[in-house]
Amino acid sequence: MPLTLATLPLASAGGQESERPNIILFMVDDMGWQDTSLPFWSERTANNLKYETPNMEALAAKGMKFTQAYAASISSPSRCSLITGMNAARHRVTNWTLEKDKSTDIASEKIKTPDWNVNGITQSENFPHTFRATSFVQLLKENGYRTIHCGKAHFGAIGTPGADPAHFGFEVNIAGHAAGGLATYLSELNYGHNDDGTPTSPMAIPGLEKYWGSGVFATEALTMEALSALDMEKASERPFFLYMSHYAVHIPIDKDPRFYEKYLKKGLSEKEAAYASLVEGMDKSLGDIMKWLEDNELDRKTILIFMSDNGGLATQPYWRDGEPYQQNAPLNCGKGSLYEGGVREPMIVYWPGITAPGSICNSYLMIEDFFPSILEMAGIERYRTISPVDGKSFVPLIKGTGDPSRGRSLVWNFPNIWGNSGPGLNLNCALRNGDWKLVYYYETGKKELFNIKEDISETKDVSEENPGIVRKLSRKLGRYLRSVDAQRPEYLPSGTPCPWPDGRK
Repeated sequence: MPLTLATLPLASAGGQESERPNIILFMVDDMGWQDTSLPFWSERTANNLKYETPNMEALAAKGMKFTQAYAASISSPSRCSLITGMNAARHRVTNWTLEKDKSTDIASEKIKTPDWNVNGITQSENFPHTFRATSFVQLLKENGYRTIHCGKAHFGAIGTPGADPAHFGFEVNIAGHAAGGLATYLSELNYGHNDDGTPTSPMAIPGLEKYWGSGVFATEALTMEALSALDMEKASERPFFLYMSHYAVHIPIDKDPRFYEKYLKKGLSEKEAAYASLVEGMDKSLGDIMKWLEDNELDRKTILIFMSDNGGLATQPYWRDGEPYQQNAPLNCGKGSLYEGGVREPMIVYWPGITAPGSICNSYLMIEDFFPSILEMAGIERYRTISPVDGKSFVPLIKGTGDPSRGRSLVWNFPNIWGNSGPGLNLNCALRNGDWKLVYYYETGKKELFNIKEDISETKDVSEENPGIVRKLSRKLGRYLRSVDAQRPEYLPSGTPCPWPDGRK
């Protein structure tokens, strides 16, 4: 049952506000596990050789690289889980949000998708089609942190409380609103606005008017604004939390002119060169923030976390040049899929004095784990929330004091129809427990079983050879989904619910 008491403001762990660490969460949009020169696998791949991300490499050299960090397969579920600490099956924001009271599911003649929380999350009461939950940012603010949001939000639909990051405790909001993407990265197109200031689409980036027509790429403009906000905090005795949430590397694949020609010269196609320029522009932003911390002698006082919200885009009709579904190789498929390519993310943590330089963690974790982890990093040990927290702190993995992944199951629920085509997409749910991963398809009842350690590409379905494991994982998945009041689709025209995973052989 949800807890109802308010959070309790605390003193810092060291007794002085200034001793508490600053925290920066650097979130990238739609960045695949392999969209970097920093390998997150046991070997370098062709993708790692394609991109240049020297600042990710530098951050990993100082901190800890996580090879099995997971998120949801779509943006809104991930971001809502991030800020609330809840699994998407519980908060029911299971597809991407945009317009108030409107589902983004693709219609089907055979299946009716559930009445999910199309308006996102909120901290307010009595708002329809939302889930009410406590934001970890609100808790940071109430415990003395200055809270800054820069870039993509995507917590709530247009016209709802959750569309504004300020609703969740951010004191500064730079360019965050309801949209989950952007109209364009180009200042020449006013980031999606007409010259009179009217947006050309709901995806127009707000708040960057002073850069219109300047030639400044959106990734750079957001970085400059974030650093300006940090400049205002330098003399403050309050620690800061910056959520540096880039729109990069989401489509459209606009050319970042600072890097584009270099990748053409390396032999990449125009589309691949443009995408690589987006990736390196994002990496430059990371480097600029790291340099700002060093120049202001805050690098030893600031925790820096790097993460992506879902897998890289690899599904039809949007895959980049080359064979479809292989853009995240060796992982299968990409964004929207419950295969590894859709849910496994690049993650790095640098915690001065805590992370061992160049260390690697191979234990798995989930996006909702950021909620308790960041609060623990901030020294906030006691707090109350208005809703359950499913996440488990990954601080023991960083400190080497324990392994919360041992015996733990990770769960994904996507009773929705995103619309793209590709393996592992639409109307499914999944569970990972140890090396085993079960994928269940609501409509057909098909079950797939993979050994992730032996088959990272999920090309060998071993369900027939291991019926006992399938039954065991089906029970775990079904029981969990029912325990959090998860949703499932229905057959048309009968309106009969599709069976739970343990309701089918």
